[in-house]
Amino acid sequence: MPQPRRFDVNIAQADLDDLRDRLHRTRWPADPGNPDGRYGARSAWVRDLVQHWADAFDWRAVEAQMNAVDQYVVELDGIPIHYQRVAGKGPNPMPLVLTHGWPWTFWDYRRILGPLTDPAAHGGDPADSFDVVVPSVPGFGFSVPLRTTGVDVNRITDLWLELMRDVLGYDRFGAAGGDFGAFVTGRLGHAHPQHVAGVYLTLAVVPGGTGLERVPIEAYADDEQWMLERQKETPAIASTHVVVNRLDPQTFAYAMADSPAGLGAWLWQRRHLWCDGDGIEVFGRDDLCTLSSIYWFNSSLASSIRVYAEEFSGVPQLRHDRERVIDVPTGFGIFPKDLAFLPRSEAARRTNLQRWTVFDSGGHFAPVEKPDEVVHELREFFRPLRDRV
Repeated sequence: MPQPRRFDVNIAQADLDDLRDRLHRTRWPADPGNPDGRYGARSAWVRDLVQHWADAFDWRAVEAQMNAVDQYVVELDGIPIHYQRVAGKGPNPMPLVLTHGWPWTFWDYRRILGPLTDPAAHGGDPADSFDVVVPSVPGFGFSVPLRTTGVDVNRITDLWLELMRDVLGYDRFGAAGGDFGAFVTGRLGHAHPQHVAGVYLTLAVVPGGTGLERVPIEAYADDEQWMLERQKETPAIASTHVVVNRLDPQTFAYAMADSPAGLGAWLWQRRHLWCDGDGIEVFGRDDLCTLSSIYWFNSSLASSIRVYAEEFSGVPQLRHDRERVIDVPTGFGIFPKDLAFLPRSEAARRTNLQRWTVFDSGGHFAPVEKPDEVVHELREFFRPLRDRV
């Protein structure tokens, strides 16, 4: 079994200087008649963030925060896997793997690491502590370079089992995730129930689906009609990236690898459109620039979006064809400004549904937007499952 090695983030100063120079030399497009963003990201909004990225953002400070958390890299089946690992402080910490999506990174879980691993220090019960593992999905963040194709959800799921069981020694563990990480998390519960105690998803998808399933309208209860209204809104804000990422990821990637302003505009606009509120107010300029920096320094946009082409270009391959696709205990956190929804009845039919929580606010990036709520949910959901580990 390959041995992990300690990892520290250490971006070369020459790369920082090059980024700043490129940002200062951005060639700006015209943007007529777009005060409301109907044609895409507004020029003034992007210029503000680019200026902050170039002149005010302190990457070295963020780098130090990242390096304050234990990080490792291990190569599995020829694929480099970067991960953070934080040991729990409690009588019997439960191992938990958290999986991010796109355009997320491992760093989107930073706000919940402390409360999950050391609940006593954050007003909680030490008995609720977790050993938390946060991998970077292959091709994302510092899980680069990705030199192989075919890395779809099933492949990532098997890699996560290898990481958790064979590398880290957790024969059974819990799993949680949002966005594409919800696909991976659900597939873990589907494919490896003997090793997964339970799964919690902050996006309402089930294995074998695309997140765009057409469920009969009558399946939605009276108090779920808002989901149908929200789903009428999402194509306008969530279809462009799916088409590009699935059908033409490499052509698109050349521009993203050459222009940090273009990369930033694309990533920041997804964050803005998919959160509950104004993107700058919800995340802050520094967090948005951290996101774009991680994608920029490793030129990982190209490899990160390949997962869409790998997963959604054919029929998802499941390990069994039973109606209930997830047999392990399953929980869902439903946020009103998310992008995909299922009625509770459908989730109960397709999974071993044990927890279903609908929140009053929050969007697609739950661990960043609503960290306290996510921590509470994970503690409550996994508490009765601890004896399964």
